[in-house]
Amino acid sequence: MPARAILLPFALLCTIPAVAAADFPIPAVDLETWRTRGYECRQCTTPPVIDGLLDDAAWQQADWTEDFVDIEGNIKPVPRFRTRAKMSWDEDYFYVAAEMEEPHLWAELTEHDAVIYHENDFELFLDPDGDTHNYYELEINAINTVWDLLLTRPYRDGGHAVDSWEIPGLKTAVHLDGTLNDPRDVDRGWNVEMALPWSVLEECARHSGPPSSGESWRVNFSRVQWRLRIENGAYVKEVDPKTGKSLPENNWVWSPQGLVAMHYPEMWGCVRFTDMDNTTTMQQHPPRRRLSPLLPLYYAQKLFFSQHSRFAGDASELDLLSARIPRLEDALSGSRVEYSTEGFLATFHTQHGYWIIDHYGRSRYHRIGN
Repeated sequence: MPARAILLPFALLCTIPAVAAADFPIPAVDLETWRTRGYECRQCTTPPVIDGLLDDAAWQQADWTEDFVDIEGNIKPVPRFRTRAKMSWDEDYFYVAAEMEEPHLWAELTEHDAVIYHENDFELFLDPDGDTHNYYELEINAINTVWDLLLTRPYRDGGHAVDSWEIPGLKTAVHLDGTLNDPRDVDRGWNVEMALPWSVLEECARHSGPPSSGESWRVNFSRVQWRLRIENGAYVKEVDPKTGKSLPENNWVWSPQGLVAMHYPEMWGCVRFTDMDNTTTMQQHPPRRRLSPLLPLYYAQKLFFSQHSRFAGDASELDLLSARIPRLEDALSGSRVEYSTEGFLATFHTQHGYWIIDHYGRSRYHRIGN
């Protein structure tokens, strides 16, 4: 969805001062030690039937993710209702299933590509090559209305949503455990099931076809939840009595963001695809991903730009932000940066390769040799 965020249940939070309205928002996590959540996505022998029931053999063999948390992390309350997901794949599709507790099933939008997060919804985010650019978003409500879109890059970096992008061959289904739009009873929840063809997802991937065994993608899920009240026998959003406006929605996610903004792809979870011949388990080798050591420099430059309408021309201008951005001094001293008031390009070398990031936030790791 365009510009929102998530909670960190286990995250190592740091003490970043509150930012002014003009500042660039920075995730409230320890940028050196924080790790994304991870999931081992196992190949299935028989594809699930996309009917929303989640009773197929493929789902019996797949693990549940951790329960979703608030988009900001454990600085916010535990979500009121449980949400969790499963993933699987075969040579044709990436499969996703989700289970959501819900006492009040509510959905009214029926037009394809409507702004689904104006209602309660479930959302999927996919960055196949992990560089934070050219990624997918899919939102679905409790009556199976879908909004699918492609993001050229995050909104923070001047990206825009391509609403006309579609997923030919997409299969989706929902199953309701209760009665839709009926406040007279208490419902139990709803399931989502979807199959996304690799023939479409390969557009932004490293190669055509399904992922190779051992390949990792950035993935995250979000659940948008509004507080409801009953008016004239129907559900309506609760309002703030002081402003008369709807109360803010909750954003519950799988891998927390550390701020209220989903479009920080570097904070998304790490999903590693494993074929049927690979017996690796997530417990033995959790596919969690560390953050780029260049992120503090990128955040500092974006913060500097928000205050001065230009990028810093040298490291001395960024030094003043060290108190605001953890690990910035290490990033400045350990990287090679090409400075310009119009942009920047930074490189950070490691034992086996190097990281690179630019003023658009595109982040990549290049491994040298085997």
